Amino acid sequence: MDDRAVVERQLGRPPRAFGRVVVRCPFGLPAVTEQEPYDSDGSPFPTTHYVTCPHLVSAIARLEAAGGVERWSDAAAADEALRRSLSRATSEQRRIRRELAADSRGTDGGASLDLGIGGSRSPEHLKCLHAHIAYALARPGYELGERMLEDVVEPWPRDRCCTDTQCDAAAFRDLRAHKGD
Repeated sequence: MDDRAVVERQLGRPPRAFGRVVVRCPFGLPAVTEQEPYDSDGSPFPTTHYVTCPHLVSAIARLEAAGGVERWSDAAAADEALRRSLSRATSEQRRIRRELAADSRGTDGGASLDLGIGGSRSPEHLKCLHAHIAYALARPGYELGERMLEDVVEPWPRDRCCTDTQCDAAAFRDLRAHKGD
């Protein structure tokens, strides 16, 4: 199974700055990727962890459309434990971006390495629940993101993989054959 090809089908376009798959859906297909800090042209790519599973993307979008960004921004501002969780995750995010950039640009690769989750310059102002949930899935222990994920209604399909044109049905069949199912 070629993860990059599956992610391309999930996104409907070639992924920018694709690094690797770090989380798979319950059916074994890519769900969250780790992106390089810079794409192949050298342009900054601000999102380190990216949700690719079409079902999860839609479920998070519904949460955002229902006022989730504002609700979770308010919760992070009001709850000391969530503020600390966000602060720790932001520091860890910056460290990870510097480590990922070290191979190509060194750890002094520019201002984009100082961005928070989802490319935020002001981490206390949440702007994208997708990025926070992706980070929580990729880096367990991020309480704010894990609580956001608990707020997502049906993050994964119940009975079978969402093998529409965005997911690779052939890759899913190959995976099942590989597992002996």
